[in-house]
Amino acid sequence: MLSTGALRAHLLAARLAGPVAATREESLRSYRLFAARDPRVLLGLDPEWTWRLRDLTGLMARKCGVSADPRQVTGHDVIDPELTLAGLDAFADRLAAVAQRGGPVLLGTGHPHRLLVFYVALADALSSAGCAVLTPAQGLSVDITTRFGLRTHNLDYVRGVALMREPGPMRPGRTTGAHTHSPLPVRAALAAAADAGGPLPELVIGDHGWVCGAGQLGFEAIGLADTDDPALFVGEAEGSVSVAVPLEDRGRPGHYLPLTRYVLNRACLSQ
Repeated sequence: MLSTGALRAHLLAARLAGPVAATREESLRSYRLFAARDPRVLLGLDPEWTWRLRDLTGLMARKCGVSADPRQVTGHDVIDPELTLAGLDAFADRLAAVAQRGGPVLLGTGHPHRLLVFYVALADALSSAGCAVLTPAQGLSVDITTRFGLRTHNLDYVRGVALMREPGPMRPGRTTGAHTHSPLPVRAALAAAADAGGPLPELVIGDHGWVCGAGQLGFEAIGLADTDDPALFVGEAEGSVSVAVPLEDRGRPGHYLPLTRYVLNRACLSQ
């Protein structure tokens, strides 16, 4: 079993915690947009409370370890690895709980090129534990607003993990799907599951819009989030998201495999 100390060292060496790729400028811009309730950063969340810039800066300092000083406007953000470890422990505990019940689960990612390997391992382990890994609405077309305008994407699943693909022939080097923070895919998947008479997930696992979109609809949701994605941490603070793990989400895919082993071991789901 990977020890806490070994995982902490890996998080820092791989820059998944400690100084990370996200810059202070990027994060503060996201906090300002969130305070203005810009849907691009709300990720499907409809906050109950009023969140000003200083509120968000303080929340992200407590949840992630970034600077609480809004006057610090440059440099790279820093994630406290102890907060990441605590988040992974809580994440694993929710996996263990749903596995013990054999409850149905839904997994989805907006960062398939980075995080798909992490979620695929979770899906395999939960399936082996007796959980139904749901794949509703496969092939459904969803119109998503991007920086290039409205684009149609198709909902697909890779070994039980939902992702969005651009229609048409697969482009060389793009085998894992599209990058999106939209909550529309999870809304479509959950609506399709309900229309089909269920089952509905007892736990939604993922990132970005998959977590916030599901949590806003009342489903238990857990996921990973970077320092420039305050929505998941706001959702956790308000109670619509069960667990938000502070973690750099732009690392190399292989760098997330030790986290998978740690989480599955803690959840007693190792194969």
